[in-house]
Amino acid sequence: MSKITIGFQILPYVAEDRLYEVVDKVISYIASKGIRYEVGATETTMEGEFDELMDIVKKSLEICTEQGASRVISLVKIDYKKTGVTIEEKVGKYRK
Repeated sequence: MSKITIGFQILPYVAEDRLYEVVDKVISYIASKGIRYEVGATETTMEGEFDELMDIVKKSLEICTEQGASRVISLVKIDYKKTGVTIEEKVGKYRK
């Protein structure tokens, strides 16, 4: 399968004063995986192979529960095309 992009939002059920702490742990994990990613105000966009990215999504949910989240809501948007799709082709023209 060609490269895909995933828009990934994670909402752990933790005390409000711990929300960013838990989300930061997930972002640190994503950064450690060596994939291309961009953090946005409401979601993180990742670029890579489907199975690799879905494994990251799964582990991200586990990280939240390991950090004390009683529940985790997540939204995942997948952009796929046979020839592949990258973050740069989608938003590169908007960068200065």
